[in-house]
Amino acid sequence: MTHQDNAGNIAQVSLEIRGNIAHIVFDHVAARNAMTVSMYQSLKTICEDIAKNPKVRVAIFRGAGGKSFVSGSDIAQFASFQNGNDGVQYEEGIDSYLAPLATLPIPTIAVIDGMAVGGGLAIASCCDFRIASPGAKFGVPIAKTLGNCLSVGNVAWLAAHLSINIVKRMLLLAEMISAEELVKQGYVLAIHEQGQLSHEADKLAERLSNLAPITQKSSKLVLARLIKNQLPDCNDLISETYGSNDFKNGVVCFLKGQPPSWTGS
Repeated sequence: MTHQDNAGNIAQVSLEIRGNIAHIVFDHVAARNAMTVSMYQSLKTICEDIAKNPKVRVAIFRGAGGKSFVSGSDIAQFASFQNGNDGVQYEEGIDSYLAPLATLPIPTIAVIDGMAVGGGLAIASCCDFRIASPGAKFGVPIAKTLGNCLSVGNVAWLAAHLSINIVKRMLLLAEMISAEELVKQGYVLAIHEQGQLSHEADKLAERLSNLAPITQKSSKLVLARLIKNQLPDCNDLISETYGSNDFKNGVVCFLKGQPPSWTGS
């Protein structure tokens, strides 16, 4: 089903199954593939459907347009937030949308062509392997843009995949980290020229599909449960952040295209 954003642009997540490989595409090119609520819901449904399909052995995720994987979430929705509890509910919603991806019983590959930012970084991190084009960038620059925060589950998942030091650079310094740096520490499996990304993703998927599926399932789900079982309750911090004047001002300035000023209140 094709969705449209508020400006009438296509905003959808599509699924095509070719052989035993599922190909999922984030298509919101006008907004660099930023995720709307309906796109998150579609992603959740697609992952739930794939999990029930015994014919699918590997899933490949990529963004449409050749310039961005996913550039984040639709910011306009934040304008209606009234208090910190809205932020808690929003982050719980993001966790529920991403859980079926993180716990897919098959190997998953993210093809990063351009940027994986915010929600895009979360989606890429939920995949088992990431391949990228030269110069691809990864980050969550919310300390510079919106003044919001991430759920404890999201932060824990990023820390487990990226290391705490890199996550601090992303969240505290608002740095965008290059694929060239992240390939050295294993987060990015390999860098390939843009024209070779699809071919290399197919090669990796074929390699994965020839290995023991039950071993792959149990191995990745054990790791996912280890991360999840270490989570503390951090709703007080999320509520404080989303209930702050800084966040409200950050959203207004972002939507106006203006740089925000932070007051710490």
